[in-house]
Amino acid sequence: MRVVFAGTPETAIATLNALLASKHEVVAVVTRPDARVGRGRTLQPSPVASVADEHGIELLKPTRADDPDFMSRMRELAPDLGVVVAYGALLKRELLDLPEFGWINLHFSVLPLWRGAAPVQRALIAGDDLTGASVFSLVEELDAGAVLGTITERITPDDTTGTLLARLAEQGSALTVDVVDHLDAGDISPIAQNHELATYAAKLSSEEGQIDWTRPAVAIDRHIRGFTPDPGAWTQLGDLRVKVGPVTIADSSELAPGHARIEKKRVLVGTATNDVILGEVQPHGKKLMRAADWGRGLGGASEVVFG
Repeated sequence: MRVVFAGTPETAIATLNALLASKHEVVAVVTRPDARVGRGRTLQPSPVASVADEHGIELLKPTRADDPDFMSRMRELAPDLGVVVAYGALLKRELLDLPEFGWINLHFSVLPLWRGAAPVQRALIAGDDLTGASVFSLVEELDAGAVLGTITERITPDDTTGTLLARLAEQGSALTVDVVDHLDAGDISPIAQNHELATYAAKLSSEEGQIDWTRPAVAIDRHIRGFTPDPGAWTQLGDLRVKVGPVTIADSSELAPGHARIEKKRVLVGTATNDVILGEVQPHGKKLMRAADWGRGLGGASEVVFG
């Protein structure tokens, strides 16, 4: 089967590599245009673009998915199937209808749960015990197409968005190739989603990452893990933001919410329930460091209050 792959971030690379290693032919890769990154704001290709370059695959970087030149080239390529993983732009009807088998999408949830941009993050923040990945037929409605294959994955107590997404990306890549194999063989039966059960996973904003220390420790733990590594959970100390990595829930409940006690080997912060022990923090303009090391650099203070 002749496949066009559309994806942009690191998360999509596992599926692209799995397709390249399969019996199917990847005739082109569609990705977002180069973006300015880092302090120098230099233009950099997407992670998917870099992999496509390494393999000598034709790269298409339309500014819009309905760009006339892009659409013309897609018609010339005449792929049998389009495969999408975190491309980052909506595909319009004309493009969806172009391949004989349409387009399929790998989404990191068990649909219809957590449709949208941040399914892994929202599952962690909500305290879900189970998540997974789904491959579905792409339609114009958000993540609403018929499901072609699903896997499930248990969420561990120390999972962050980074660790969980890495596992789902690997497992989802195998699922995607399996679905493509069955589409090619003509022996797969799509299952319509129950739209009444749908939940939605809006993109996380940086402002939403602020920690509310008046919440229970378990909710704060989930919040931080859901925002790790990006866009990051943070708290206010005076006029500065301090990025906060995953915490450990302590047995004690001695401190008022947001009050931090700096001890020799740890930093405790009060919540609505148990205190939490900070793991790593990143003060504004500095590198990530152990919370205890950060605490020792606060000029001998034994207690600070986070906002």
